[in-house]
Amino acid sequence: MSDPIRVLIVDDHPVFRAGLRQVIQAAAGFSVVGEAEDGLQARARVTELTPDVVLLDFDLPKADGLDVLRWARRLPKPPHVILLTLHNEESLLNEALDAGVAGYILKDNAVTDLLAGLRTVSSGGVYLSPAVSAYLVRRSHRTAALARKAPGLESLTPTERRILRLVAANKTSREIGQELFISHRTVETHRGNICGKLGLRGSHKLLQFALEHRDAL
Repeated sequence: MSDPIRVLIVDDHPVFRAGLRQVIQAAAGFSVVGEAEDGLQARARVTELTPDVVLLDFDLPKADGLDVLRWARRLPKPPHVILLTLHNEESLLNEALDAGVAGYILKDNAVTDLLAGLRTVSSGGVYLSPAVSAYLVRRSHRTAALARKAPGLESLTPTERRILRLVAANKTSREIGQELFISHRTVETHRGNICGKLGLRGSHKLLQFALEHRDAL
């Protein structure tokens, strides 16, 4: 018999955490290994417990869910992360997907979506609450349209693509370097390479391109 999927619950509301724990513990194949109530505590628990899946609230004290997600994705063996949120905005879903989230569940649907989400992400898939799945279709259409318009995008490396998304978030080279743990000079080199591949000329053309096509990157 295989070992249960080990789950860490991160939310600043004790009653909500208790409800999630009850649902998970009642299902076969899962085990709640710990809880955390803020972003900093979440990092400590992930490091200490090495869970398979982290159920992560977006709105957390001390460090929000996206910050914790980005930190977790840089670990040598990152857990699968399901973001729990009250927010139904397409822009937030896009940001979470860009950061590497494996699941996105609206809190209003948490009880009905939770176990399906855990099973999907623990097997390597991506799970979205049905209420936001249409956003993913629109995102795919925008990406395909942009690829036809700017074929050079296909030649970008994963790092260059990530830097382009951070440029679209209006972050400076120094801020991007801090987030990716590289020097701002290295970021500038990547930016130059991106411009070359996309055929962009001029100091502000990359930012203009990134902002214009932010939702499709």
